[in-house]
Amino acid sequence: MLGSMKFQSSALAAGDPADPALGMECGGRYRNPTEVQMSQLVLPCHTNHRGELSIGQLLKWIDTTACLSAERHAGCPCVTASVDDIYFEHTISVGQVVNIKAKVNRAFNSSMEVGIQVSYEDLCSGKQWNVCKAYATFVAQGKATGKMKLKPLAPQTEEEKMEYSIAAERRRMRLAHTDTLKDLLTNSTMQTERENGDCHTVVPAEKTRVESVELVLPPHANHQGNTFGGQIMAWMENVATIAASRLCHAHPTLKTIEMFHFRGPSQVGDRLLLKAIVNNSFKNSMEVGVCVEAYRQEMEVSRRHINSAFMTFVVLDQEGQPSTIPMVKPEAGDGERRYREASARKKIRLDRKYIISCEQTKVPLSVPWDQSNKVYLSYNNVSALKTLVAKTNWVLATEIDKVRMYTLEEDKYLSFRIEMSLCIDATQAFFLLSDLRERHEWDRHYASAELVQQVDADDMIYHVLSQTVSQDNKPQDFVILASRRKPCDEGDPYVVAFRSVTLPTHPPNPEYTRGETMCSGFCIWQETAEVTKVSYYNQAAPGYLAYVTTNIAGLSSDFYVTFKACERFLQKNKDEITVGLQNL
Repeated sequence: MLGSMKFQSSALAAGDPADPALGMECGGRYRNPTEVQMSQLVLPCHTNHRGELSIGQLLKWIDTTACLSAERHAGCPCVTASVDDIYFEHTISVGQVVNIKAKVNRAFNSSMEVGIQVSYEDLCSGKQWNVCKAYATFVAQGKATGKMKLKPLAPQTEEEKMEYSIAAERRRMRLAHTDTLKDLLTNSTMQTERENGDCHTVVPAEKTRVESVELVLPPHANHQGNTFGGQIMAWMENVATIAASRLCHAHPTLKTIEMFHFRGPSQVGDRLLLKAIVNNSFKNSMEVGVCVEAYRQEMEVSRRHINSAFMTFVVLDQEGQPSTIPMVKPEAGDGERRYREASARKKIRLDRKYIISCEQTKVPLSVPWDQSNKVYLSYNNVSALKTLVAKTNWVLATEIDKVRMYTLEEDKYLSFRIEMSLCIDATQAFFLLSDLRERHEWDRHYASAELVQQVDADDMIYHVLSQTVSQDNKPQDFVILASRRKPCDEGDPYVVAFRSVTLPTHPPNPEYTRGETMCSGFCIWQETAEVTKVSYYNQAAPGYLAYVTTNIAGLSSDFYVTFKACERFLQKNKDEITVGLQNL
């Protein structure tokens, strides 16, 4: 191998003995036991005509590092099942060093999520830049029974606990990806033609078509004879680049690889048929679809669908700015379907990047809700709360009769957490607290709440009228997305998350001041058979600051009064909700 690989938690990483089970090195410094690092010096053989690292080569390195991390946790061979969206922020030049770090975020039954961080450094200046962040799913392969059950992961640090918790949300989003595309195509009217603008060139999509065959040899496969997922991705990137070049007659740059799944394995001796075509072009970008099929013999008629992926390319000018892309004329039939789907995928990519990939502080308080982004808003809602829950530097501010109030100060945000333990089943508390229509019974800040849209079984949108008067002497109202989640594994809490959204059917009313909540909700843990811990979190928006600081300073015990009322509400209604649950 033309580089060096560092196993972060092994003796090789630091020259000191380590205990992989504890993730500790001599000196007591914690290291994640699943963490693997790879460092590669970019040589001319790794680069394209511009002297930049080939994305295909980078994908092979990413897949190898992630696979080693997965196998370190599983203790057996693993195969790539899927890869989430990858956004490439920078190109890497010959002579620079690529640093890849991978670690397992969470293990489910037979699959696990691996988080990958890629950066590069200039050896002369010592500067480093981030290239991309990715999440890949790997499946453990047992010797006799195929898939095998994985041991659970025990996160230790704040970052690990956050990634562990949010991994369940990312898994949920992956499973809903296909349905999201179908819903958008069914419920939306797609633009079928692009405005000419500055481009008057129209290229038939058929002229961009590429077919290429690769024979899988032993160097392309792992020790079980299965083709490396990274090798397949590299071949896919190659044919996609050729297809993109045939449209723009220039050398394109790959910017995004959309979330994709491997439908089945291929082995040494397989012939892989790779087909690529430009599905659609936009003003400054184009989507290329790639399909991979496998067969064993040249005369074999039936082929196995291994994978399909969609890659977005741009063409950069001398100043590094995107150039205008020629328009594509789709083929009749399937070509027109791919053309429409490309437009839908572009919207979904923008939703995912805008709502999910952005830092929480960069997302507006109220994001417009629509059918196509419902999965990603729900993800953002729950993951924001789980991120807040995973924070470790909470400080106990005050306690009255076992009702405790904690605070967390970070940058420009003041968050608070109120918790209590009571004798109620966690499931009962979960269903009672997730229905905002009942909240006025115990929270005096709520006047009423109307369910305006039942998105699905776990997501609801409410219009809330508040008793709180704003600075302009008007009562406040809110449009709130409530997302609830049952535990994914033993030890996980029940989660009810709230955030503001914008709904066209409920614009701001001049009689009210439209309020916003950035991140709030409940986490409910079943501590014993009889006792449940209920914690309420709120990343305080400006309208809540006076309430929080007054309670922290001891000038008010309103938080205690409110949560004692919540306790009475739960105790009063727990038998009724039990009957309702039994009837479900």
